[in-house]
Amino acid sequence: MKYLMIIAITLMAFTSPEKTINSENKIQIALLLDTSNSMDGLIEQAKGKLWSIVNEFGRYEKDKNVPDLEIALFEYGNDGLKAGDDWIRQITAFTTDLDFISEKLFELRTYGGSEYCGAVIHDANKSLEWSNRKDDLRLIFIAGNEGFNQGGFNYKDACQEAKGKDITVNTIFCGDYEQGIRELWKEGALITNGKYINIDQDRSVSYIETPYDKDIDRLNDQLNDTYIWYGRGGADKKINQSRQDANASSFSPANKAERAVSKSSDNYKNAHWDAVDAIDEGNVELDELVKEEYIAPELKNKSKEEIAIYLKEKKSERENIQKEITALNKKRMAYISNQSKDNENTLESAITLAVKELATAKGFRLKVQ
Repeated sequence: MKYLMIIAITLMAFTSPEKTINSENKIQIALLLDTSNSMDGLIEQAKGKLWSIVNEFGRYEKDKNVPDLEIALFEYGNDGLKAGDDWIRQITAFTTDLDFISEKLFELRTYGGSEYCGAVIHDANKSLEWSNRKDDLRLIFIAGNEGFNQGGFNYKDACQEAKGKDITVNTIFCGDYEQGIRELWKEGALITNGKYINIDQDRSVSYIETPYDKDIDRLNDQLNDTYIWYGRGGADKKINQSRQDANASSFSPANKAERAVSKSSDNYKNAHWDAVDAIDEGNVELDELVKEEYIAPELKNKSKEEIAIYLKEKKSERENIQKEITALNKKRMAYISNQSKDNENTLESAITLAVKELATAKGFRLKVQ
């Protein structure tokens, strides 16, 4: 009887998560990146600051609930793409799989250039599954450095389409502020009451390393050990988790620390391949895991009850590690804020500025720390 009670409590633990996720509220972001020949700096900034940008969105909540964060990725202006598609490629639909977004960013290569802003905005409008809830935040960020009015699809029509869906188009011109205005990037943003910002896309990504980065890195390795793959392709996703750690680290230890902070947030969800998240979010039942052909060695030949207890232990272990990382990050951020730092004029700063105003206007508020 005592053993059965332990199992019952274990099963209940997966249906009562500590974190409140309100799946009805969403923040949807479509990143439209120019990958023409001159945009290497922009792509490097996107790779190097992805996790800082994710963490910025993770600071917001609505009605004390954490919104779902969905990101879609497009590239345009690359002569390696199909002319019949206006040199546009949807790389990902909206996804919560942040490792996948990172993977695809690191695969981007620049080549040639026929940059059709109106066409790629139109493509994002029609091909993505945008939320229709009034209070959700729907954002397009388009970055590039050529005339906003190029191509056969009128940018005004594309932005009006977005406005009709309550999508805010934010334009990021890679170059001089006044030149961007002459090239109609500001006019494109104003149609949807979005933000027009210019950045120096050739500016090197900078990081401030802190005394807390090594401890966060150590905890990140422990955090990875709490992810237990399942399902066809699950093993590859588990490998990709470590691969994206390495990609983040290739920029700096501070950037890898940013990624670890993201992995400790509500935005980092892996229920499509991690058994702990999958049980927690109801994506899979314990009865299914017992019969699963593709499953981590840790779960093989275990009974339903043994799997339940094992995953409960991993969930608890993960939450404790995430709390440690979050606590260290508070000290880390305090350290960073005390360091002298120029106003960077980069992709990260542009998105951060836009989010601050647009999220507030939609009723999203900064979390109370």
